[in-house]
Amino acid sequence: MRIAIYPGSFDPLTNGHLDVLQRAAKLFDRVIIAVAQNESKVALFTLAERVALVKTAVAHLPNVETDTFSGLLVNYAASRQASAVVRGLRAISDFEFEFQLALMNRKLDEKIETIFMMPKDTYTFLSSRIIKEIARLGGDVSQFVPAHVRAALLAKLAATKQTV
Repeated sequence: MRIAIYPGSFDPLTNGHLDVLQRAAKLFDRVIIAVAQNESKVALFTLAERVALVKTAVAHLPNVETDTFSGLLVNYAASRQASAVVRGLRAISDFEFEFQLALMNRKLDEKIETIFMMPKDTYTFLSSRIIKEIARLGGDVSQFVPAHVRAALLAKLAATKQTV
């Protein structure tokens, strides 16, 4: 069985993420979308909230499962018997960082390949950071994220405004 890991913080999940995931699901027998538990990043959504948002978004994909991980990605991939890591590349600016990660991962475990996939051109400009900024400033993000993610984002931003 060909298993791939699609890792990320997914804070929040975007249509660009989903585009890459759906295409990866056609190439692999199973894709595990692994939501990163990263203490060095300050996330808007908790880990549990991000996992729930991802699970809802991928429920229609029978060969996709959602999980969390922390620590080295190659260790997690090996523990899940994955042979590949899927990474999305939006622009040249992503390539240098992703290339360095791929080379380091190869050095740590040469059995795990990194597969770079580009989203549709309509999603190449999307990032979770930009989505959050647009939403914070009152912009409409409905064409960039699934409807349930948009609703959760608006609710989270409204709650944080009340507590500030």
